[in-house]
Amino acid sequence: MEHANTTPHIIRLTDISKSFVDGDKQLPVLNQLTLALKQGDTVALTGASGSGKSTLLNIIAGFEYPSQGELQLIGQSTKNWQDKQWSQFRHQQLGMVFQQFNLLTPLNVRDNIRFSLQLNRQKWNDWCDHLVDALGLASLLNREVESLSGGQQQRVAIARALAHQPALLLADEPTGNLDYNASLEVMSLLTSLAKAQQTCVLMVTHSEECAQYMQQRWHLENGAINADYSINHLSQTKGDINHGGQA
Repeated sequence: MEHANTTPHIIRLTDISKSFVDGDKQLPVLNQLTLALKQGDTVALTGASGSGKSTLLNIIAGFEYPSQGELQLIGQSTKNWQDKQWSQFRHQQLGMVFQQFNLLTPLNVRDNIRFSLQLNRQKWNDWCDHLVDALGLASLLNREVESLSGGQQQRVAIARALAHQPALLLADEPTGNLDYNASLEVMSLLTSLAKAQQTCVLMVTHSEECAQYMQQRWHLENGAINADYSINHLSQTKGDINHGGQA
């Protein structure tokens, strides 16, 4: 999981642990994770419910803090970051895609996509035109997002997450509310657009098919990455992408 060259890591976790307090008990969720991702890396994060997948994403996004260990983002330690630094990182370097879409329902498609640009005082540009064309949204820009299908809404969410060209995209079950065909279509679009910008992608999923769109799979088990499962299980399921069934 480490890389030999000197390009700054987009994400670097060193001995990250996380526990939650339940009365007088400590409930460990993550146990001394040491991981690194660079520009262009794409990883599917898998594991049973409650294994800490979403907790790990929340720590990377700064919504939760580790109990111990160090998190570096874009080559910088976050140990002493205050709200201002976290806000700057989220606005400028981070894109997020959620299972529930989290679109701004009073706004139309164009204004939802434009939202991340406005946070960075950017204007609609050629990359935005490319996004909406690639995602099949060009004819829907003036439509209210509530009137769209689930697959169309998730495309809008992807466009919003990538419009400001972030270094990192975090996706938490991005196809969880979509049917099988829509899931594969969304994954194909998401990965091709991320590749175009060499965006680093870390995606939580329970779907075997969706996981195979990523370069690597990290399987969380008992608070740690199960390296054997992550490598061998991926090779064993290679080629299953064309076999049917909703994951």
